[in-house]
Amino acid sequence: MIEQPLRCEWAESELMRSYHDLEWGCPVHSERGLFEFLILEGAQAGLSWETILRKREAYRATFDNFEPVIVAGYGEEKISALLSDAGIVRNRLKIRAAISNAAAFLKVQAEFGSFDRYIWGFVGGSPIQNQFTSIKDIPAQTIISCEMSKDLQKRGFRFVGPTICYAFMQAAGLVNDHIQACFRYQELGE
Repeated sequence: MIEQPLRCEWAESELMRSYHDLEWGCPVHSERGLFEFLILEGAQAGLSWETILRKREAYRATFDNFEPVIVAGYGEEKISALLSDAGIVRNRLKIRAAISNAAAFLKVQAEFGSFDRYIWGFVGGSPIQNQFTSIKDIPAQTIISCEMSKDLQKRGFRFVGPTICYAFMQAAGLVNDHIQACFRYQELGE
């Protein structure tokens, strides 16, 4: 019998294990990648992350591979098409927020030179290396995610509450929240 590596206990399904092993907590610095996680985390509000992962490819297709310049230009015809697409979360507020967030994203890029420079500034440019021993110890939000949420909202972003911001920080690798016994903890902590 092949021994399976120890991983964070939330990675139960094959889809979640793959996401956990290959993406979650890996530092993301590409503008498109950061925009994708920002939109997907907002879409996840009230749903499971596994649901969003199952819809991820449909999101990439319908949201023009998360190119903020294109998404910011979506009009009513595109919104109607998105609302009728069963491949994504068909929530009018979340769809409209994704479009307005694209416009806000472009403004941040113009002001800071990149969204990457802006968002990584909240953690001093390097991932926070947490040292949790149990998934129960991982917070839903932190002081930094609250500050990030407040600043994003001030800049016109929506669906960016403190809990969503913390999930974004985890997904995009601004924090390493793998539990210490997880094989990914050391890999990402180096």
